[in-house]
Amino acid sequence: MSLAENLQYLRAREGVTQEQLAERLDVSRQSVSKWESNASYPEMDTLLKLCDMFRVDMDTLLRGSVENSLSEDTAGYDRFMTLYARKIAGGVASIVGGVALWSFLNALGLPEMLGAAIILLVVAVAVIVFIAGSMEEEHFRKKHPVIPDFYTEQEKEAFHRRFIWYIAGGVGGILLGVVLLVLTFTVIPEREPYESIAGGVFLFIVACSVYFLVYGGMLEDKYNIPKYNRENNPTPEDKKRHDRAVTACAVIMILATAIFLFAGLAYDKWDWAAVIYPVGGVLCGAAWMLLGTKQDT
Repeated sequence: MSLAENLQYLRAREGVTQEQLAERLDVSRQSVSKWESNASYPEMDTLLKLCDMFRVDMDTLLRGSVENSLSEDTAGYDRFMTLYARKIAGGVASIVGGVALWSFLNALGLPEMLGAAIILLVVAVAVIVFIAGSMEEEHFRKKHPVIPDFYTEQEKEAFHRRFIWYIAGGVGGILLGVVLLVLTFTVIPEREPYESIAGGVFLFIVACSVYFLVYGGMLEDKYNIPKYNRENNPTPEDKKRHDRAVTACAVIMILATAIFLFAGLAYDKWDWAAVIYPVGGVLCGAAWMLLGTKQDT
């Protein structure tokens, strides 16, 4: 396809008239008409504006088929972002699951120091997954700073129906865990090893629920390609907001580890100290929502 055909397709897709496009580009309507009839070509700065406006690269605009590029995932975006969401959601859930595992092992009489070491090992693996996943995502974003919005409205609507169940299921799972925990202690005595077993079951349910909450939220972001494109071309204000959120999360998790080690080594309170990691994860998520995002995104 030529520039003329691509431009006509993009205008029709966005519902923009020649007059409206000319006004946005600060050119005459006649100029747009000549571009679409192959009578002339836009200047370089105008071509760059067109690429930004319609979220396409220049090579595709001038020589490729915009229609095909907007209907195909040529960058492998969907597969990459789905796998990335699984890694991050799995890492977060594994931290809570590590505490659940420690609770089960504690019920079997495992030494507390060994249990603490297992939790730290799980946290270390999760952190490695976070770091590796974040580096992979950063590389992908640099390689593909602009992605055409290839998802159809039907695909977005189908995901939205699933997303409701991701969130409802995650919240419902946590509430179910609380109810089961309360009901359990109305039947069995509140002493070891029953407390540890019940606590382990509760935390395991929470870990599964957290997985679906995080995974569902990240998939929702995956379908918001305009947001992805904006994030790859952030304003100075957006960059500062992102840096503040990252710093806050790092400080929270460092403090959580410090509190865990202090409470365990100084006061031998490894049992309740392990809960600090799920709390830290929740605080980190809250910090990201408050500092790292804007209401209009």
